[in-house]
Amino acid sequence: MHVYDALHDRDAMAGWLHAFETKPEGGLRFERIPGHDLDLEVHSTLFSGEQSNSSVAFGEDSILKVFRKITPGINPDIAIHEVLTEAGSDHVAALYGWVEADAEGGVVHLAMLQQFLRTAIDGWELALTSVRNLFAEADLHADEVGGDFAGESTRLGTALAEVHTTLAASFDTGTIPAAEVAQAMRVRLDEAVPIVPELASYAAQLKGAYDALAALGELEVQRIHADLHLGQTLRTVLGWKLVDFEGEPAKALSERVLPDSPWRDVAGMMRSFDYAAHAVQRSLAGHDETSAPQRARRADEWAARNKQHFLTAYAGGELTARQGTLLAAYVADKAVYECVYETRNRPAWVSIPLEAVARIGVP
Repeated sequence: MHVYDALHDRDAMAGWLHAFETKPEGGLRFERIPGHDLDLEVHSTLFSGEQSNSSVAFGEDSILKVFRKITPGINPDIAIHEVLTEAGSDHVAALYGWVEADAEGGVVHLAMLQQFLRTAIDGWELALTSVRNLFAEADLHADEVGGDFAGESTRLGTALAEVHTTLAASFDTGTIPAAEVAQAMRVRLDEAVPIVPELASYAAQLKGAYDALAALGELEVQRIHADLHLGQTLRTVLGWKLVDFEGEPAKALSERVLPDSPWRDVAGMMRSFDYAAHAVQRSLAGHDETSAPQRARRADEWAARNKQHFLTAYAGGELTARQGTLLAAYVADKAVYECVYETRNRPAWVSIPLEAVARIGVP
């Protein structure tokens, strides 16, 4: 006798796929969204490399994400994909169905079935390729290189704006005191300084960004992605898709479903552009050190160019003073979080968010 993960078993997975059509009675409920006829004859393939979830592809028709960490309650990834799918959004893989069951504490979501994005390319990898193309052309600027990413950044900004608009129309919205949000940011900074002592040198300018946020009065909040970065995006022949709407995995489900400022998502993308540029720069450390200052300048140039194109598309033009204040505070908060994360997990990378912190409040 032996035991192994059923996701490796094609017969077991075929049973799950067919269950979305046959709706068998029992402890599991296989819910379907109408509008797509599943291909029930294809074989399953388990993807490798995932940690918190597992994904099984059914040919090139659909993909089943199986949640490995189960929490009672409505999974935000399913809830948001359902809303965006029913709204006809072009910026997510369509939701086909999900698996749920009753448990102590309420309903639990076990898996979700989605459209398989056959032509999808990871947004993070695309961005890294663009930076490498820039570094390979010593005499060209970012806008002159064949792999310029600015057009993609523009399309990403438009996609996020449209997703936010749909979510605001589909879920509860409201306002919260800006001072309350700013105070939470100050607390996170105070907790971070003992872990990353270098942050103490920048505390005044960080708190200045939080004070400016506090002065805004009330902040509009809504459902958002809540953990957005380039690794949560896919480029397909039909445009950009956003994925993984589960929110910040370290937070409790009750926190992840709370309305928040859409500028948290925007700040996450700002930081991700910065990481892409400087991750490639770091990977070349030790190679031709005489060119290191030039690589640093080019990394900054790539990040600045793509941030600006993304922001202009997202906001529909230049940022207002209020939007600039919101963005600065949320970027500062995200960078502080990254400093703590890198110190605990990748100490050699902490210079990337620390350099961003140093730029907070600098004209």
